[in-house]
Amino acid sequence: MERIPRAVYTKELREEAVKLVTEGGLRIPEVGRRLSISASTIRYWGKASREGKLQEVGRQQRPLTEIEMELAQVKRELAQVKMERDILKKATAYFAKESLPGTRS
Repeated sequence: MERIPRAVYTKELREEAVKLVTEGGLRIPEVGRRLSISASTIRYWGKASREGKLQEVGRQQRPLTEIEMELAQVKRELAQVKMERDILKKATAYFAKESLPGTRS
């Protein structure tokens, strides 16, 4: 699967995530689940905050163009549809097997 472009997080989101860990008493994985951000990213932000460099995080990233954002969204949707298709294939095979004569217990 191709890599989806990096997400661009706002300064406020980074600060809030670090605050939830440091002041809120939440664990990093819990904050990651709540904000839909990987734990390693939050861990990196926490380290940068302790070093006083949180404001510098993300400065070198260029904003994604509209086309790149749309492409990332389409890739996410495609991955979701493929997963749903695979589930439906398995369900179809299961129910087809059940409807064959002599296969029921």
